[in-house]
Amino acid sequence: MSSGGLEDKAMRTEYPPDVVTFQPPVPHGRTLELYKEETVIGNGAYGTVYKAKDISQPAKYVALKKVRIPINEDGVPVSILREIALVRQLDRFQHPNIVRFLDVCHGPRLGNEQNLLLFLVFEFVEMDLAKYILRSSPDGLSPTKVKDIMFQVLCGVDFLHSQRIVHRDLKPQNLLISETGQVKLADFGLAKVYDFTMKLTNVVVTLWYRPPEVLLGSSYGTAVDIWSVGCIFAELIRRRPLLPGTHERDQLEKIFDLLGTPIDEEWPRDSPVLPRSFHPRPPKNLEILVPGLDPVGLSLLEKMLIFDQHHRISAHDAARHPYFENRPVPEIEFPPLPPLTTHMSNLATSATPSTSTSAMSSRNLNTTSSSLNVTATSLGHCPDDSGYSSFIRDNDNSRK
Repeated sequence: MSSGGLEDKAMRTEYPPDVVTFQPPVPHGRTLELYKEETVIGNGAYGTVYKAKDISQPAKYVALKKVRIPINEDGVPVSILREIALVRQLDRFQHPNIVRFLDVCHGPRLGNEQNLLLFLVFEFVEMDLAKYILRSSPDGLSPTKVKDIMFQVLCGVDFLHSQRIVHRDLKPQNLLISETGQVKLADFGLAKVYDFTMKLTNVVVTLWYRPPEVLLGSSYGTAVDIWSVGCIFAELIRRRPLLPGTHERDQLEKIFDLLGTPIDEEWPRDSPVLPRSFHPRPPKNLEILVPGLDPVGLSLLEKMLIFDQHHRISAHDAARHPYFENRPVPEIEFPPLPPLTTHMSNLATSATPSTSTSAMSSRNLNTTSSSLNVTATSLGHCPDDSGYSSFIRDNDNSRK
């Protein structure tokens, strides 16, 4: 699905399947193969995702995210380190609604280019929510199934927000659903540890799921994810997007067609866009736009799609809304947390440009290595604090 959002702002790159290897410290320089790519399961703005076989466990499959990184004189860009640190932080909790992060390794520089191949290894989940909706019955998903999916999504988002993490790109393609019906949030390339003083970029959230505060260039927080979840909620019922804008202006027009044009008092004070840019119009009846959703579900959807982000329902409260009354919030047992230390220099140094051009022979950057033993919060004061973790943008540093 192309929404004219983030995908249009990054270079698309696809690489042929191959065997991912690394050079372990063993005699005679023997090369150990780790993963064998089999089929492409997704092409996104930041790289290609493959279904790959774990060679050490032939019956096990993983999702291999293969991306190309521009290398500068300081090594790997800070934005890449930020995402690796963030997914490692999340994986310590093993939350059932967050995709598991298994490994990270890098390949060689590509010829004489100042680029490095990086492989992020995640658990393999059979399908994303976009494909699941397309393959559902012509009559749509049952109310029970919609409720189950939404509850799991909100549990995952609530967990992220409890860790002060904003996903910033929730959409059906970034929600995975297994054969057993377990839903997992994925793709944390735009995720960011949130604080009240950080500088935030507005190049976040795929257009159809982008909230008004982002479109208006205003400051924002965790409520951006709630707006996206509301759009997904409506899409589960409708089996088509709720607000399929073609560009940012059109997206705002569609939002105001739905909610009505806000009055001046509701307009974000820090927005560079003036209220008079849009003609007044009354709100539409959400019940007509999302037929089949019961009144209790409609009340939850309305709380998610409030124009003023400060009045939008939180993920914590949404998961406890009466809409989910027949499904209590499960108790989640978290495993003991191992201690983390902060060592960023090894990874940045190891990936600096060199004269080596050996094909697909790479040094392993296993996630147990101290070189990646960094926390997302330790990256909060890095020079590149835009949070725009574009893996394969061609050396665009304009948002640093």
